[in-house]
Amino acid sequence: MAKKTVRTLMNVLGLVCKIRRARKYRSWLGQTGTTAENVLNRQFSADAPDTKWVTDVTEFRIGDRKVYLSPVLDLFDRSIVAYTCGLSPSLELTNTSLREAIATLPAGATPLVHSDQGFQYQHASWRTLLDNAGLTQSMSRRANCLDNSMAENFFGHLKEELFHHTRFDTVEEFTVALDDYIDWYNTTRISTTLKGLSPVEYRAQALAA
Repeated sequence: MAKKTVRTLMNVLGLVCKIRRARKYRSWLGQTGTTAENVLNRQFSADAPDTKWVTDVTEFRIGDRKVYLSPVLDLFDRSIVAYTCGLSPSLELTNTSLREAIATLPAGATPLVHSDQGFQYQHASWRTLLDNAGLTQSMSRRANCLDNSMAENFFGHLKEELFHHTRFDTVEEFTVALDDYIDWYNTTRISTTLKGLSPVEYRAQALAA
């Protein structure tokens, strides 16, 4: 059945999807550093690996604690290049994921790195990491989450496929499951966008062509 037909029937019957329901976007109105132009400009496809990266931070509530995830995603194959998780959305959280992503780059690769205008990405330490690696910074426009929709899309899949249907009693239990999920996402989970292949398979096929 076509998606349009499903949406029409849901509207007629007053049905709402509870898993991927929309939430009001909230952003901090202050500014702590330097912003960058929206160089990516919603051009979410990439012709080669390591040419366009996107990143963001999301949170998970585990009991009375919060866990934050900072992944770096390659727009070529939608793979998670690197990620860090921790108990605070700190500069170290985001900077560590960027450093680990940069460490995977082959010689001569200088991807565009896109984010929102979070304080971590405005900070001098983030921009220094980019400058030292010769990478170009790009930022979403303020209060416009669609400018970084590929990162938001990954978070949606992660929470739908792992978090919302499982009870995690401890942070440690959740982080183990998160590691397993990201490994499965990269190596096994197929995507129609990638012609029915996983990110690893899609990249291997492209590089062998």
